[in-house]
Amino acid sequence: MHEILTLQLGQRANYLASHFWNLQESYFTYNQEDESPVDHDVHFRPGIGADGAETFTPRTIIYDLKGAFGTLRKYNALYELTEDANLGQGLWDGKEVIQQQTPILQSDYQRNLEAGLPAPQLTAETVRYWSDYNRLFYHPRSIVQLNDYELNSRIMPFEDWNVGEDLFGDLDKEHDLLDRDVRPFAEECDQLRAIQLFTGSDDAWGGFSARYIDRLRDEFGKKSIWVWAIEGGSKVSRQTQLKRDTNKARSIYNISPQSSLYTPIIDPPSRVPSTVHFNPQSEWHTSALVSSAMESVTLPTRLRQFHDFESSLAGDDGTHKIFELQSSVIPDNENHEKHLPALKEPLTRTQSAEQEASKPQTEFEVDFTYDGHGSGNSHIFNQLQVWRGVQLDRGDGSVPPEDLGLARKQRYYNSAPMLQSFHAPLPFPILDSYPSTIFSSAQQNKVNVLAALTASSRTAERIKMMETVAGRIIGVDERETLVNGLGEIRESYETGWMSDSDFDDE
Repeated sequence: MHEILTLQLGQRANYLASHFWNLQESYFTYNQEDESPVDHDVHFRPGIGADGAETFTPRTIIYDLKGAFGTLRKYNALYELTEDANLGQGLWDGKEVIQQQTPILQSDYQRNLEAGLPAPQLTAETVRYWSDYNRLFYHPRSIVQLNDYELNSRIMPFEDWNVGEDLFGDLDKEHDLLDRDVRPFAEECDQLRAIQLFTGSDDAWGGFSARYIDRLRDEFGKKSIWVWAIEGGSKVSRQTQLKRDTNKARSIYNISPQSSLYTPIIDPPSRVPSTVHFNPQSEWHTSALVSSAMESVTLPTRLRQFHDFESSLAGDDGTHKIFELQSSVIPDNENHEKHLPALKEPLTRTQSAEQEASKPQTEFEVDFTYDGHGSGNSHIFNQLQVWRGVQLDRGDGSVPPEDLGLARKQRYYNSAPMLQSFHAPLPFPILDSYPSTIFSSAQQNKVNVLAALTASSRTAERIKMMETVAGRIIGVDERETLVNGLGEIRESYETGWMSDSDFDDE
């Protein structure tokens, strides 16, 4: 097996990850004759519950602040505590005064799930926490509450990048977080394939995740590390926005060089088509929209016959690690030919960059990374496409898969983008835990999705703006290191970083 271990860092990350896990649970099949196309062992781990029964729980570690878990308990129906909850008075022989916080009432959705009854329809008003629409049981080791800070606290807000960095340092000195939290899950794997992180990048979680990834890279060497870096897309005051911008600059400087994939995600994006409807004030809604692209573009990593996913991320030189996340919803009655490249294989086919029919896509309905600015004039270095649910024409003229190494040589020779396309007949399912009104083109609770990860010169433009902000705001002691570091990253994404004149001089 090639397992993937997931880390969830913070409130926004857990909203997105909850949709992700609900989708993985929906792919399970319980009829032995119908095998799921998804290999569940990639993300789920077998175990033994408190009653000796076999369990199957997500291979994930969930970090969040005090008060952020809602009604989710560390010990659930699969892993109930067996010891007496009354620990006794110990050495204290005085009178006890017990103070308890007001318990959070369980939502109707969760109550019906536990009772095995049909779940009521969720709304933006009834979803108060990410656990309110969670459909899974987690292993007790997966739940890690950080009690040093409280959710939405005005006295000690968890906003400054350095605050998260310091918190990780303090916790790691006290517990060694890798030994306590990561190693038990990693040691269960036959062959750990990658570590996937959901995290905020424009608040203190950016600093927390940066130091965490430093430790992961030291411990796991060349293992793939995929980072989904979530940024707030709602309008805030100028002072708050400047703080977010500096936090994003620190995150991209510290995290992207250590990652195999670093994808900034604007949550929510401001530009969406008229066929997409969501409440921008509801994190349940906005994270659901993000999940339709993020879960779709990583689907090949879970299919039983995946090929070359990590290799396609590396492109032809392995230097472009910052990707843009984009997606489009394709109605069943639409002519797919205007979207589709010349794709004939049922799962995956590497596209030769010199073929006119297989050029990278530049127009998408939703751009989660740069919000649609400047996509037409950018230079694309590498693009990975995933088509799901679209029925491809597999008539005569089928072309065998091309060699990935040969495609890279052609890309170098022609100075053309590297492109790889995956196809999966599995459409994106609209679950009862998912907002049912987001996609107006959904039919029979499912939609066809085109999702893509793109490395392009737009990243250079984005980082250049970060350099400007950092040069004006960051303190003198950090400014030079940060600005110079961002400049080095930017240079590799500039269109002319390897110009024709370099070859003419030889």
